[in-house]
Amino acid sequence: MTRARIAGIGDTRFGRHEGRDTLDLMAEAASAALADAGRERGEVDGLLTGYSTAMPHIMMATLFAEHYGLDPAYAHALSCGGATGGAMLMLAKVLVESGQCRSVLVVAGENRLTNEGGRDDAIKALAQVGHAETEVPYGATIPGYYALLASLYMAAHGVTEPDLATFAVAMRENAARHPGAHLTAPITIDDVLASRPIATPLKLLDCCPISDGAAAFLVAADGAGPRLAGAGQAHRHQHVSALADLDDTGAARAAARAFAEAGLSAGDIDYLGIYDSFTITALILLEELGFSARGRAARDLAAGRYGIDAVPLNTHGGLLSFGHCGVAGGIAHVVETVRQMRGTAGARQAPRRPRTAFVHADGGVLSAHVSLVLAED
Repeated sequence: MTRARIAGIGDTRFGRHEGRDTLDLMAEAASAALADAGRERGEVDGLLTGYSTAMPHIMMATLFAEHYGLDPAYAHALSCGGATGGAMLMLAKVLVESGQCRSVLVVAGENRLTNEGGRDDAIKALAQVGHAETEVPYGATIPGYYALLASLYMAAHGVTEPDLATFAVAMRENAARHPGAHLTAPITIDDVLASRPIATPLKLLDCCPISDGAAAFLVAADGAGPRLAGAGQAHRHQHVSALADLDDTGAARAAARAFAEAGLSAGDIDYLGIYDSFTITALILLEELGFSARGRAARDLAAGRYGIDAVPLNTHGGLLSFGHCGVAGGIAHVVETVRQMRGTAGARQAPRRPRTAFVHADGGVLSAHVSLVLAED
C-alpha cells in the first residue's frame, strides 16, 4: 500500500514583509519545501492552495501554478478557515494514496499585515464567518465570537482569566527560541491581564497577531519523512449562535476518526500541534480532544504536562506568538511538527525526538475541525 509522507517542508519568517505580496511569499515557502525534499518543480503533479484575504481570487491554485511555473495534473484551492491547512494535508494524503498524484505541493501565505488596508481589512473579512442576518449586522468580530465562547466555557468549567494567560506566556516562551517568530519579547501573566481589552474576557495578548508569511510542505508517495497515519474531520456548525453544545464542538469527533485510522490513541502521542488563535481556543481544544480533563488544561500546563520534557506543545510559539497569516498559520503547526519528528528543531528540539504527533486545526468559531496523526515507521 502506498503511504503518504511529508517529504519536504518550508516556510518564511512570520511578521512584517514590506513590499511582498501573497504570491511572492507563497513562492518562497514552496521553493524551500521543494529544496528540502530534493525535488524539482517538474516533479510536482498535484497542487493545493488555500485562500488569501490580501489577494482574493476565485482560482488561487491556478493563479499560483502560473506564477510559480507549475503544470500540475491536479490543482485545487480549499477554504475552510483555519482548518484549511489540515484539510489540504488530508486531501493530499488521499491523492497520493489513491495513486492520483505522486507529489503534491501544499502551500499558503499572504501579506495579511502589510497589504493595503492591513490589519483592519483582515479583521473585517474574517468577521464574515458570522451569520449574515443575526450576527454580522451587529458588529460582531472574530475576537467577539470567541469571547462569547470563553465566557460560557469559563463559567461552566471554573476557568479564570489567569488560566487563559498561562497559554499566552507559554507560547511566547516557545517563540523566543524560534528565529522566524513574529513575537518574541518575554511576557508574564500580569502582562497579559494588563494588556488592552479586546472583547471581554479576552485581552490583546490573549489574541494571535496578524502577520505576513507563508508555509508549505510536499506530500509524496516515496522518499523519507513522517507518514500521515490518520486523519479525520468534523463540521457540526458554522455560526456561534448555532453551536448546541460547547463540550462537543466537533474536535473530539475529528480526533476519534484520525486515531481510529492510525490505530493509536491520545496516550500514544509524543508531540502536539494544537490550533491556538486565542488562548481560549487552545484550552478548549486540549480539553475536548482528551489531553486534559475539563477545566484542567491550564493546571496541566503549569504542572509541566506540555513542557519540552513531556508532551511538547507548539514549540514554535503557535499562532499566539509565532504568528498568524491565514492558512499558513495553521500549516506552520505541521512544519514545526515535522521538524520535531526529524530532530532538526534546533534550540526548540525536544530531548526525546517524537515518533508520533497529533495536529489539530479549527476554522471559523470552532466550526470546522481537522485532526491529523503523524508517525515515524
